[in-house]
Order: sequence, then structure tokens, then C-alpha cells
Amino acid sequence: MHIVAEENVSATLIIAAPAARVFAVLADPTTHSAIDGTGWVQEGVDRAPLTGVGQIFRMDMYHAGHPDGDYQVANKVEVFDPPRAIGWLPGVEKRDGRLEFGGWIWRYDLSPRGPSETEVTLTYDWSAVPQFIREYLKFPPFGPGHLSDSLHHLAGLASPTSQG
Repeated sequence: MHIVAEENVSATLIIAAPAARVFAVLADPTTHSAIDGTGWVQEGVDRAPLTGVGQIFRMDMYHAGHPDGDYQVANKVEVFDPPRAIGWLPGVEKRDGRLEFGGWIWRYDLSPRGPSETEVTLTYDWSAVPQFIREYLKFPPFGPGHLSDSLHHLAGLASPTSQG
């Protein structure tokens, strides 16, 4: 894991699968719990494939440190460039239906390495998180192995024969 200016972290892995296949796995919210390296993502609530910028998809989550334990995030697709990049902003849906986003983004950048391999970089960027949120949330909120673990999980889903 690489921390850059203490505002984002990233990890990179070569996956033994074509970029289109890797992108398809990432664009399928039903795979996100299997990709997640923390165990926080439980299940996709909105199960339709991601198709464009602005799309909202919700995920059931669990974190022992969260006030409710079980909670839900509403993610907004911010980057959608098949098969090169996909990313989303996690947020919450308020009781009145308004969506609020905290300013951090998950982004996957895919670079084909021939017909059957893809270099994937996963970045977690919190540079847009306002100070009032930084006062009660620590960034990044996960340990150093999370991004690498997530990429290895993605490799297993995209290509069952992947050696990662």
C-alpha cells in the first residue's frame, strides 16, 4: 500500500483476466461483498449493474465501531469509463431521502497488459473530506492490507485461475 501526501492510499495488482472482464466484476454490485478486504460490505441492496455516472447503488454494511453496527451506504458513481476506470463516492441517505456524501472516493483504474492480463490500481482518496468529518473519522479507516486484499479478491472473481 502506498500513502500519497496522507490524502489517499493505493495498491496495484496484475490480474490474469481481460480488462472488460475485470470491469464487469467491478460494475456488478452483487460482487462487492466478495471483493471487500475488510468484511464490512455485507450485500448489495441495489443489484442492477452499474451503467453510468450519477447512478446510486446501496450496500448493506456492518462495522463493530459504527453506532448501529449494521448500516447502509448509498454510493454515487463518479467515474464510469469502461473498461478503464470506475469509482464511487460512499454516502448516506437521510430520513428525508436526501443523499449526503462524506468526500471520500473508491476508484479502480484498469490498464490492459495484453489480451489476458490487466493492471488494476485501487485508490481510496479522502482529500475532499471536510474538516468536521475528519474530527470524528480517522482516515484511512482500515488497515494497510485492505487494498491489497481487495485486489486479490477481485482477481479471484475475475479469473478463477489467477495466481495474483
